[in-house]
Amino acid sequence: MSISPDHEMVLESKEDLELAKAAQRCIMSALDHSTAIHIALEEDGVERIGEDGAPVLRLPPKVLRLFADMLGALAQGKAVAVMPKSMDLTTQEAAMFLNISRPYLVRLLEENKIPYHKVGTHRRIRFEDVAAYKDERQKASRDALQKLTEQAQELDMGY
Repeated sequence: MSISPDHEMVLESKEDLELAKAAQRCIMSALDHSTAIHIALEEDGVERIGEDGAPVLRLPPKVLRLFADMLGALAQGKAVAVMPKSMDLTTQEAAMFLNISRPYLVRLLEENKIPYHKVGTHRRIRFEDVAAYKDERQKASRDALQKLTEQAQELDMGY
């Protein structure tokens, strides 16, 4: 496992990937049978669920869902980053999150498509605003695809 300076985590060993898969299955199974869960922990991680005799960590289902989603991504070899919604991002961090170039992001900022503020001479963008912009773009893409699909059906194009 490695954690980069920008708080991104990647599992590298095959053993870690398998442990992540097993932990995800365990959490998902528990979520299927309960509204809240008690996880018995040992020093090396999750061993038992709901058994007596071990320290118990109580977690709400939403937190377990988050853990399960992160473990699923990690088990697939994907990087995972966790950050507070109120965090300010640099233009480079925001561009990486949006999967666009930094110069393109700067143009979006200058066109007031994403709000930002300055710290000295440096632009900072609230993570919430970057995430909202990403959601808007994804919705616009889905809507456009839906319109194309409907148009193709109207024209009897075989879709």
